Amino acid sequence: MNFGFTDEQLALGATVRDVLRAHCPPAALRSERRPAWEQLAALGFFGLLLPPEDDGLGLELADILPALEETGRACLPGPVVETAVAAPYLLAGTPKLASGAVCVSVLLPGQVYAPAADLADLLVVARADGLRLVTKESVRLAPRPGVDPGRPLFEVAFDESSVLGCSVVPALRRATVATAAQLIGVARELLDVTVGYARVRTQFGAAIGSFQAVKHQLADVAVAVDFAAPLVYRAALSVDGPTASRDVSAAKAAAGEAAVLAARVALQVHGAIGYTEELDLRFWLARAWSLSAAYGTTAAHRTRLRTAILGGDLRRYP
Repeated sequence: MNFGFTDEQLALGATVRDVLRAHCPPAALRSERRPAWEQLAALGFFGLLLPPEDDGLGLELADILPALEETGRACLPGPVVETAVAAPYLLAGTPKLASGAVCVSVLLPGQVYAPAADLADLLVVARADGLRLVTKESVRLAPRPGVDPGRPLFEVAFDESSVLGCSVVPALRRATVATAAQLIGVARELLDVTVGYARVRTQFGAAIGSFQAVKHQLADVAVAVDFAAPLVYRAALSVDGPTASRDVSAAKAAAGEAAVLAARVALQVHGAIGYTEELDLRFWLARAWSLSAAYGTTAAHRTRLRTAILGGDLRRYP
């Protein structure tokens, strides 16, 4: 059995990578709120998971994982996962959703604030009595502190809304896996940038990449990423299966840990300059930290995974 990506899936990822390199360079992260969104919309990115009757391509989550990784690698701002992954399962049939003309943010169970809600035309908010659909004209947003300038957080309040009759579970699971895929892309980019810096930064007359301590830390990041990525792919394949809860939590926990490790090592190798406003690295550091907390922290998913495996009884494993 072949568990690799097909040529079509890889080609989709490569196409998204080319678009993002051209229209979402690091300079755009400093000046634009939604760079490359129009170009991705023209590519059909926001309709990949929508059924053909809604002008989408009807793909499965596993088909678009390489493309989602590229959005993480490029540090693409805005509610990307919410519009491209969650919305097709929450707002199926909504006009202009496939075209990318409608931007969506969500506040699902486990979340306190809605990401990039100021850009959203529609918001889906989970309440005790079910899901609510709120338009941008009816919502009241209050900005809250966050580490990621490309993914600002907002507290949501509203007076008028309509009730959504769909289940939140399919969208929540897929958004979690998609966020894990973005974390893999972030981690890969942090590793590449850090390796490149270690090759040219010299100390004591030698490149710091030749130092054993630096090599070991970079190798740890590479191992963590290579371990986490297959868990994400597995979760995408089983997102509707009987082991979905376990697989999704395993993927999110591992991807979050890999990205946070990549961020820590990147900071250690770059030194204090990594924090500065002038260095683009800060965008990827912030994205690793913000996405690792989105749709459940690593600790929360580790707890769910332990419960799924052990049934909550830890006495057997002192």
